[in-house]
Amino acid sequence: MKTMKGPGLFLAQFVGAEPPFDSFEGLTRWAAECGYAGVQVPTVESCLMDLDKAATSTGYCDDLKGRAAEAGVEITELSAHLQGQLVAVHPAYDIAFDGFADPSVHGDPKARQAWAVDQVKKTIDAAANLGLTKIAAFSGALAWPFVYPWPQRPAGLIDAAFDELAARWLPIFDHAEERGVDVCFELHPGEDLHDGITYEMFLDKVKQHSRARLLYDPSHFVLQAMDYLDFIDIYAERISMFHVKDAEFRPNGRQGVYGGYQGWVDRAGRFRSPGDGQVDFGAVFSKLAAIDFDGWAVVEWECALKHPEDGAREGAAFTRDHIIRVTDRAFDDFAGTDTDDATNRKLLGLED
Repeated sequence: MKTMKGPGLFLAQFVGAEPPFDSFEGLTRWAAECGYAGVQVPTVESCLMDLDKAATSTGYCDDLKGRAAEAGVEITELSAHLQGQLVAVHPAYDIAFDGFADPSVHGDPKARQAWAVDQVKKTIDAAANLGLTKIAAFSGALAWPFVYPWPQRPAGLIDAAFDELAARWLPIFDHAEERGVDVCFELHPGEDLHDGITYEMFLDKVKQHSRARLLYDPSHFVLQAMDYLDFIDIYAERISMFHVKDAEFRPNGRQGVYGGYQGWVDRAGRFRSPGDGQVDFGAVFSKLAAIDFDGWAVVEWECALKHPEDGAREGAAFTRDHIIRVTDRAFDDFAGTDTDDATNRKLLGLED
């Protein structure tokens, strides 16, 4: 068995306008002070890295790694969540999602999509130049407005949406194959890939492409009332990344999964700091150890109640305490005896 690495911190939720949250040096030093050994870097944040340079210059990437090491952390993975989101956008969300893209492509869905695909490919190139083997992403969504079938969906609508989604991602996967980098999808409501079934549908469309892998985040499954532990068993061979994020689902007589259009504090389902929600992380870390997951345990902090700086510091200790240093021997080896085939047959009463 293998021991996972960590704790790591996803920096996306902590980027801000004031020091130390406004620069790569400041955020990495702060993360190290909080107790983190690694950082997951969102490539959409220009204050953290220059993606164009990282995609083309190993020298720039070596310098970036050196700056991280000087701060006391290493770069765990790169994230292209927001760019991946823009690979596929239903027109109903055009205006809202323009805010994720470069201003030069606002109001032009085709240009925005091309920009997003280029960004994801550059993130793949940057990862390879950093010596990393995986990136994180969202899938984007064409079918999401039709997730609840009322009125009834026309026959073939979902199939057509997934055909198009696959056509947009296959060239990205082929580029990832050339660079030796996995694309790990965080299954997330709002994405066409939001649970195991939709991921399987997508895999069928992309011919089970080996680079289409998973970022495991149990919080999103809690909010969908899914069995997040069974998920690990089912998709063990595809899980390549892990977010330590907690959630709680408290349905009542007034609301359930859909949340009644309420803000995060008042929803039946809401994200919490690690350890404050309903995820059984003892079981999660045990199952990941059992499947030989040796990637990073990365805290993605999102909480409706707790201050982010408190959540980050607590999350580092929480994750460190849950990482299982796997054993190199069976606990009952002391009771074992040397045997051979003849002895085994005697023990079974098969020798005269």
